[in-house]
Amino acid sequence: MSQSSPLFNRWLSQIGPDTALEAITDLMGSGVVFAVDSEAKILFWSRGAERLLGLRSEQVIGKPCTEAIHCEQGNDPCGLAEQGAIKDQYIKVKRTGGGSLSFFRTARAFFDASGKFAGAFEVLRPELPMLAASPAQEDVESFHGIFSRDPAMKEALKIIRNVAETETTVLIRGESGTGKELVAHALHMESPRHDKPFLAVNCAALTPSLLESELFGHVRGAFTGAVRDRSGLFQRADGGTLFLDEVAELPFELQSKLLRVLQERTFIPVGSDRTLMVDVRIIAATHRSLREQVKLGNFREDLMYRLRVVPVFLPPLRQRRLDVSFLLWHYIERHNPHGPRRIERIEPEAMRRLLDYPWPGNVRELQNVVEYAFAVGRGPELTLDDLPPEFRETPPVSAPPSNPFGKRPLAGDEASRIREALKLANGQIEEASRSLGMSRATFWRKRKKYQL
Repeated sequence: MSQSSPLFNRWLSQIGPDTALEAITDLMGSGVVFAVDSEAKILFWSRGAERLLGLRSEQVIGKPCTEAIHCEQGNDPCGLAEQGAIKDQYIKVKRTGGGSLSFFRTARAFFDASGKFAGAFEVLRPELPMLAASPAQEDVESFHGIFSRDPAMKEALKIIRNVAETETTVLIRGESGTGKELVAHALHMESPRHDKPFLAVNCAALTPSLLESELFGHVRGAFTGAVRDRSGLFQRADGGTLFLDEVAELPFELQSKLLRVLQERTFIPVGSDRTLMVDVRIIAATHRSLREQVKLGNFREDLMYRLRVVPVFLPPLRQRRLDVSFLLWHYIERHNPHGPRRIERIEPEAMRRLLDYPWPGNVRELQNVVEYAFAVGRGPELTLDDLPPEFRETPPVSAPPSNPFGKRPLAGDEASRIREALKLANGQIEEASRSLGMSRATFWRKRKKYQL
């Protein structure tokens, strides 16, 4: 815990606590900061609060905070007496004059010597700082940390909003880095299950035996090393949501067990003869077409139909040209308050390279590029030298080819296609697996199967 020195306390009394507090909140930039007393009446109201919510301090000082902060969906922004502290709670607040803004709320309550609530400080950080500050960004669609100006992405967000309130199984399709888990979590938070667990597992990250135990649990003695009973994800997520990432990689022998959970809401832990009932909403995601996997014999058709009741496609960033500049500035604004560097402009050549780049890692890669620029560069302008080496070596192409080895088709049976892919990729597993649309884990299993 940080402590203030007697010298600081003396200095604070000289300049006045109100002046110091006002200066600190101004340094924070765009955001709402306010303080309330033991009766939740407003004692302090920052300039950012005036600007974003449309209420002057003289209009709200001394009044209950619920008169100034009107949260949608019945959220009470001032009910801290029991919680004590809140960190990054997602809320929507209605603005004076119409419309609403999305915020991440952080708050800290204070208590007197007898333990009675004495007041609190609250900070509301805009989900979209540029949207809040600039009318030019009013075409940005936002939803639980997901935002876009692209029409295709906006259509996906519309579907996500509508299906979130239901119990329907959703299949999210998109490349790595497009935000599939973020969408899954948003679906959970907007559902009636939001106060229950949200658990996730990557189906490509575990061997079949480990994945079966992770999903369904096991009993003591089920296999070597099973020294005690262990609950699986389905049991721990009961009443909530389970997110199955890269579900196309689910081993064929486990697909029937997943189908049974979806159809009958029952499962049997590994090594047990006891059937357990469970109430879990399934949200799945994959970067590949399940229909193609069904044709290849890698995925059960009946399970595919159970999983893709509502399919949602997240377009890659290279197809969302309107979003690149906006997201760049969004992540720059998130980094600006937290380090030795503050970026205020981008060099034209650097911006051209950023806009022309195909972004194979999508939004996740863009975030990493911004973090890289803050780590290696200094000064208010982001230059070409502040970007990772791939941006400086050669001008990037607008989009990667569908087959990184040229136009030569990969034909023949599966073993032949794997052999040819390895040959064309000079033995590089990553490139060979990508050319066949497989994950590394699946490619490795196929090689072992065919003894390649």
